[in-house]
Amino acid sequence: MKDGIRPRRSVLYMPGANARALEKARELPADGLIFDLEDAVAPAAKEGARATVAAALAAAGYGDRERVLRLNGLDTQWGKADLAFAARLPLDAVLLPKVEAGEEVGRAVAALEAAGVPAELAVWCMVETPRGVLAAAEIAAAHPRVAVLVMGTSDLGKELRGRDRGDRLPLLPALGLALLAARAHGRDILDGVHLDLADAAGFAAACAQGRDLGFDGKTLIHPSQIAAANAAFGPSEAEVERSRRIVAAHAEAEAAGKGIVVVDGRLVENLHVAQARRTLALAEAISRKEPR
Repeated sequence: MKDGIRPRRSVLYMPGANARALEKARELPADGLIFDLEDAVAPAAKEGARATVAAALAAAGYGDRERVLRLNGLDTQWGKADLAFAARLPLDAVLLPKVEAGEEVGRAVAALEAAGVPAELAVWCMVETPRGVLAAAEIAAAHPRVAVLVMGTSDLGKELRGRDRGDRLPLLPALGLALLAARAHGRDILDGVHLDLADAAGFAAACAQGRDLGFDGKTLIHPSQIAAANAAFGPSEAEVERSRRIVAAHAEAEAAGKGIVVVDGRLVENLHVAQARRTLALAEAISRKEPR
């Protein structure tokens, strides 16, 4: 993607054992798909889920959607086999669950590379425990393959023992720490899922909050959530237009040898120009995506 920007507004969890869902996902307007071998698959169905995922990926047809495989934990009875399995698939990334230390990332990467994964395969890391939050900076910096941190807010909320609130107040300190860790090391970060499928207003509010905090996108549990996530985490027409005015005004001022730029009555500094350019690059990357 241009300037290293890849839209990750909506990333949908897909149960690895559900062949019908994996088939339908080829037509969904999500930016990314997580083929889940962990929470969404019962223990007795783990090996069958690998075969189902392999068949779906071999059939291709997922277009520009980012393809991510969520593995079982390295210390589970399925973890090592999942790593070897991932090395044989046409994937963009693997997602490691419940990461709590940089050393875990190192072990996973070593196993993947020993199995022969391509150099471009990325590693995503779930931050879903108090230990994981406190080690988020170490996790983000653990290896160059680490590209994205993914918040597991359901498990995290359980361990924090906070109340289930619409404003997610109990989660905000953890979300902030993980965001700082991701940005300090140049990683993207995705917000956690919204479990109440009947609560469209609550989902929209959670998306708006996540975008305001700085998240790049949201993980989803149902296709009905994709449109709202895409709208919330993509730049609006007004944001794109204002970004164009900022970049143009700055270029005009530079050409005239002026040191001060004012757009819409507000002083524009270099940091605002950089933000505007990133907004335009993201909008361009979204516009280049295949027609949905």
